[in-house]
Order: sequence, then structure tokens, then C-alpha cells
Amino acid sequence: MSTEAHASPAASESLFRNRFYQTVLISNIFLQIGIWVRNFAILMFVTEKTNSDPLAISLISVVEFAPIFVFGFIGGAFADRWKPKRTMIWCDFLSAVSVFAVLITLMFESWETVYLATFVSAILSQFSQPSVMKMFKQNIHPDKLQQGMALFQSLMAIFMVLGPSLGIFAYQHFGIYISIGVMGVAFLISAVVLFRLPPDVEEEKKEKRETKIMQELADGFRYVWKSTTLRVLGITFAIAGFSVGIIQTLGLFVVTERLGKPKEFLQFLLMVNGVAMLIGGVIVMIIAKKIAPQILLAFGMLVSALCILGIGWSTSIPLTLTLQFINGLTLPCIQIGINTMILKWTDQSYVGRVNGVLSPLFTGMMVVMMSAAGVLKKLFPLTGIYSISAIVMLLGAIILVPIFKHKPKEENVATAPVAPETP
Repeated sequence: MSTEAHASPAASESLFRNRFYQTVLISNIFLQIGIWVRNFAILMFVTEKTNSDPLAISLISVVEFAPIFVFGFIGGAFADRWKPKRTMIWCDFLSAVSVFAVLITLMFESWETVYLATFVSAILSQFSQPSVMKMFKQNIHPDKLQQGMALFQSLMAIFMVLGPSLGIFAYQHFGIYISIGVMGVAFLISAVVLFRLPPDVEEEKKEKRETKIMQELADGFRYVWKSTTLRVLGITFAIAGFSVGIIQTLGLFVVTERLGKPKEFLQFLLMVNGVAMLIGGVIVMIIAKKIAPQILLAFGMLVSALCILGIGWSTSIPLTLTLQFINGLTLPCIQIGINTMILKWTDQSYVGRVNGVLSPLFTGMMVVMMSAAGVLKKLFPLTGIYSISAIVMLLGAIILVPIFKHKPKEENVATAPVAPETP
């Protein structure tokens, strides 16, 4: 019997009655609390300690994103080897331990160790995230994957609205020590909650378990390359990373140069985007069964390209806010479409490695372009940079057109060496 057949619940089962889904949502609430307090409390602390030194502040982003690129490949391979429930619990527990260790060093005036809290948890997330995807594959019926991802994305959007205020409030009212402590407790509670997860599915013994990790990494790359859909998705991932990365750090200049407002106005753009993402996630959850994920992804990228172009050229505050809202409204289409495609076109035994191959393509390209954005800003006008970002995003949508009619294969035993498809 295949592991998928053994683990898949009935299509009629409500997501909210699914024990796995209940647990992962509750766990993620505490994870998001810890992550947002970490991001903004550490940002405020480093800014204060270094008198707003740009290098010290930019280093926060480096230690957050670099591990995603470096450890994404490795984490995905190990996620396929290890039991996902156990992996998720240990990752959250070790994140909590690292945070408490940082808290102890802070008490001895070694403030630079705050970077370690971000660095360690970013590394561990590269092992736990593919495990979450694998358990989605095991415990959520294929017909409900897109709906489940939509609700999950809505939760993320809520924290995009509330998270920055939560982190700033914690730091301003309680200081860095209490903020770091809140992070550690949040990660620890998440680990405890994960004990509610259904038991790990025992997979059939396979000879591949005796293969070396480098061989399994290579198998993951070959698996993606032999699948037309996953190969196109990988190219789209890299293109999206390029487009997002080139403008990721330039929002402040849109506010000051194009709109003529003080830098504090940026928070309103972020809030509008977060509220729109929440609404968009709900809409996608309602229509999830009616739209193929690749079409959903292409639609999201098309609208995003138009909005990026408009935001870069707009000098009207109402127009910019409207475009920001529309962009946030369709952003869940991109994120949910990508995750659903990975799950539907990947055998269970390859989910971790496929996620580990594809995710670093986005993150790596984004980090490269974020690093180059400052130089580009000195050489080109803001309108030109946003136009390039929009054109690249539009190209990503066009590339998806040939796979619009592709359908995922039926759920089979997760031992297939390739991922065959039906055009």
C-alpha cells in the first residue's frame, strides 16, 4: 500500500476537523509571534545600538535570507529522509534553545549575538518547512490542498498587518530582554503544540535509504528536471525572485521621491498590502477548486506586473494605495499557486527535495537583486527599475501558458524515479 493511500483523508472531510491542519495552524500562530517579535525587536535594537548604521541593519536581512539559499537544498533532502513530525518538533525546540542562549549572552553585554537568533532559526526553518509540506501531502486530500494553502496564507497576511506593530510594541514597552524571551517561549509552545500531530506515516523500506545524501540531492535535481511542470515552475520561481528582489528595498524611495511623503508613510503601504492579502487569501480559498494552480499563479503574476509598473510611475497617493491593495489582493494567488503545484506534481517521497530545489531559486535570485538594488538606484531612475521589475514578472506569467492544460498524475506509490505528466 502506498503511503499516500494510507494517509489521505476523505475528500468530504472539513479542513477544520482535520487534526493535522488544526495543529499546524495553532503552531504557526506561535511561530509567527516569535518571528515578528524577532524581526522588529532586533531591528529596533540594532538600529539603536549602532546609531542607524546601514551595514549593521542590512546584516539582519543577510542572516535571515542567506541560510534559506544555502541550506534550502540540504534541508529538503534531509526532510525526505527524516520523519516530518519529529523534524518539526526538534526544529522549533532547537530554535527556542538558541534564543534562550542568545538571551544569556545578552546579559553579558555581547549584543552582537542577536544576529545569531535570526541566523539559527532561519537555518532550522529550512528543515522544518519541507517537513510541513510533506505532512500536507500525507494528511490533506488533494482536492483540498489549494483551499488549505489559501487559509494558511490568510493567517500569514494577518501577521503581516499585526506583526510589525507587535514587534515594535514588545521592544518599546519591555525592552530587548523580554522581547527575546517572548521569542523563545513562542517557539517552545509551538514545539509542544506539534505533539498533537498525527503519527508519522511509516514508509516502505527502500534501498534508497542506504544511498548517500549527495546522491539524494542529485536525485531531487533530476526529478525536477524530468518534470516539465516543475521545470517551468523553477524558471518562474527564479524570475519572480528577480522581479521581487530588485524592488524589495526601494519602497522607501517610492514614498519619499514619487509621493513626496516622509519615510514613516511606508507603514501605511505595508498595512494596505497586508489587509489585501488577507482578503485575497479568503477569496482564493472560496474559489480554490475551480481554478488550476498554474492558471492561478499566472493570473497573480500578470496582475502583480501591472501593479508594480503603476506603483513605480504613480505620483498620486490614492492611486498608489489602490495599486498596492490590488497587488496584495493577488499575491496569495502566486504563493498558493506555487505551493499547490509543488504538492500536486510531486510524489510524497520527493516533496522535501523538490521544495529544497525550487525555493532557493527564488530566494537566491531575490538576495542577489536586493544586493544590487542600491547600485541600480544610483544608476537608473526609480521608474526605470520598477518598469524592469514589471516586465520580468510579466515574462514569468507568459512562461506558464504552455502548461495551463497540464494535470497532475493520479496519486501513486511514492517510488517513481520521475514525475510523468499529462499535457
